[in-house]
Amino acid sequence: MRRRQWGAAVVVAVVVASAAACGGSDDASTRFSSVGESINSGESTDPGGEGGGWLDDGSFETSSGAGGPGADGYAASGEADSSAERGPATTMVPSDAPTGSETEAPPDVGLRAGWVDDNDRWDDYLLYRQDFDTLGLTVSPIAVEGRQIITVSDDSGRPVLGAKVEVLDADDEVVATLRTYADGRALFHAPTEVDPNSQNRPSFRARVSKGDVVTTAALDADTSQHDVTLDASTVGDVKVDVLFLIDTTGSMGDEIARLQANITSVAEQLDELEGDPDVRFGMTVYRDRSDSFVTRTFDFSGDVDEFSSALDEVTADGGGDTPEDMNAGLHDALTKPAWRGDDTVKLMFLVADAPPHLDYDGPDYADDVRAAAEEGVKIVPIASSGLDPQGEYVFRQLAQVTMGTFVFLTYGADGVTPGDETSHQVDDYSVLALDELVVRFVTEELANQG
Repeated sequence: MRRRQWGAAVVVAVVVASAAACGGSDDASTRFSSVGESINSGESTDPGGEGGGWLDDGSFETSSGAGGPGADGYAASGEADSSAERGPATTMVPSDAPTGSETEAPPDVGLRAGWVDDNDRWDDYLLYRQDFDTLGLTVSPIAVEGRQIITVSDDSGRPVLGAKVEVLDADDEVVATLRTYADGRALFHAPTEVDPNSQNRPSFRARVSKGDVVTTAALDADTSQHDVTLDASTVGDVKVDVLFLIDTTGSMGDEIARLQANITSVAEQLDELEGDPDVRFGMTVYRDRSDSFVTRTFDFSGDVDEFSSALDEVTADGGGDTPEDMNAGLHDALTKPAWRGDDTVKLMFLVADAPPHLDYDGPDYADDVRAAAEEGVKIVPIASSGLDPQGEYVFRQLAQVTMGTFVFLTYGADGVTPGDETSHQVDDYSVLALDELVVRFVTEELANQG
């Protein structure tokens, strides 16, 4: 990878441009419409049904203006506190009302995206992190220099999905708990207090289990790749849970219509895959603490039409500053919907154009990304137009820790219409239609399970 220089002027320009895009106009007539009534009310679209439907809890309550330090924790209501001081009022629009022309995308132009696997290009990723450190931007620290990959296979060499991997130190204390992904791999980031080149490096061993089958293996400090054989069955129907975590603040308005078309296309293509895999779709949408809601979650459903109808209700509104409450969205996406168990491929696609608020009390993405790895949820962030260097770094942290892939929408010379160009710190990338790329990720996960 070519090491790029991140000039301060460039960073300032990107941040200013992103803030302007997220803020938009204060004139209510020029703002994007709110989400549909069923989302804002928290009422389920499938009362009493099995799966699906909007859940009615999981948002932050604000007691000190637009959030930030001093905000209360989770509120059972799922709404931001109506008594809090806030910016211009959000216009509420029924779910069946036509959206303004500003939210409509050309129907014949699909989104395109490039991607990079930072675990596959490990040395490049470490150089990228070094370059980012010179910017002095704030992120939640996640140490990765001691990365070790543990691959679990059965007696015939097939990868074991959903195996529990507990990493123990020399005192037999559990220092990490992980789940293997569809390719049998789990990622352990060893403590880095000791120089990795030292002869006094800490020793670890892995206790690997699935059901009643348990085995242990030493993690040789001289290698970062560890193969473990587990006498566990890998035969059976594989389930797939796909959740879309979407930033629905105002600056996403120019992408929402295109995203709806692309995500619906993804759901339809996956529903028609050969072999009729058991695929369910869920969704968490989020905004910020000063908006009409902070998060809303649509529980997993195997009904593509039901999911598509819920997706059609989503429009963009709110925001007002560059960061959004992505931390709340990520936390709820992991904890609110009914993810299935160990024999399930679990994928989360995060689509956003802004970094998380790091000045809020509440969940921290660094904690939740570790929780995702513990539950075997692979996160694939998809960076939309305007994502600044801080946001890119956070997105790539989420992908790297969960063995996901950093995806970024690509644009033409005007920076608006889909094309093949990006301003992100990546080189040597390929570009595909976004729906094709997402379907490819899911089918590759399934292929790992035969």
